[in-house]
Amino acid sequence: MRQVVNTIVPVFAVIVLGWVLRTREFFPPQMLASLNRMVYYFAIPAMIFREVAGAEFLLHFNLALLCSSLIPVVIVFFLALFVVKITAVPLSSAGTFVQSAYHGNLGYIGLAVVYYFLGDIGFRSASILAGFLMILQNLLSVLALQWFNEKTNGRHNPWFFIKKIIGNPVVCSALVGIFFSILRIPIPEIINRGLKIVSGMALPLALLIIGASLSFALIRSHFRLVLGAGAFKLVALPLLGLIAYRRLGIPACQFLPGLILLACPTATIAYVMATEMNGSPDLASAAVSTNTLASCLTFILWLGLFA
Repeated sequence: MRQVVNTIVPVFAVIVLGWVLRTREFFPPQMLASLNRMVYYFAIPAMIFREVAGAEFLLHFNLALLCSSLIPVVIVFFLALFVVKITAVPLSSAGTFVQSAYHGNLGYIGLAVVYYFLGDIGFRSASILAGFLMILQNLLSVLALQWFNEKTNGRHNPWFFIKKIIGNPVVCSALVGIFFSILRIPIPEIINRGLKIVSGMALPLALLIIGASLSFALIRSHFRLVLGAGAFKLVALPLLGLIAYRRLGIPACQFLPGLILLACPTATIAYVMATEMNGSPDLASAAVSTNTLASCLTFILWLGLFA
């Protein structure tokens, strides 16, 4: 348990530091947006590509772990849809509620927790798994937001789905890294060192950006929906994953990267997608802020079971 606390508390202390720095105007909005783009498009993709490309793919890829991590996401997706159908969730908030229930912050928080808790080996396994999870999460999120989009009346543009996958730099870096790993294509040392330098700023900056992006003004007005989305994201999703891992007999040392990724809070990209696709940006912002802070406790609870 001490190892868990010593990992989770510093990670979330840096997130809180990001919030303090924003309130002290160290992170003006223009600077925050630029840093976020730099981390999202360069630093994290460089880190993931370097780690995955340099790993033995067959050593770190586990098909049983992959399937037992993807299936709970699909189950929660349909459970959230069911809740929307049987309750009075406004149409304008329905798609955002659904995606907030399963769309996890893998790149900024999940990989940081994996890296500081499990080290390089766990990080490589998580990076490969995260690539597949991100593809599924993005597809389901676009589907949910399109389905409840009042302007499209549920019509789906296939090219929009494709752009969301092709345009995701984290997904692309993981897939290219897998390609290099499978074919055992060596990375020249001069390029590898450059990637290492860029990678070094990925996780600290990502955590600061998460903290600087927190917003609490909207939580009270969306409390019921935020609470429901948080119950799905922080409790039901990792619980379903844990049940699947146990049923398939996957040992803890192998499934912990998957459990951490499933236990991540709602992704900040949920706000961007809600804005782009006529969802509820206010609900997305409230869900991201609330679930990010709550995940400090839920991470300790989930990982404490195996400490």
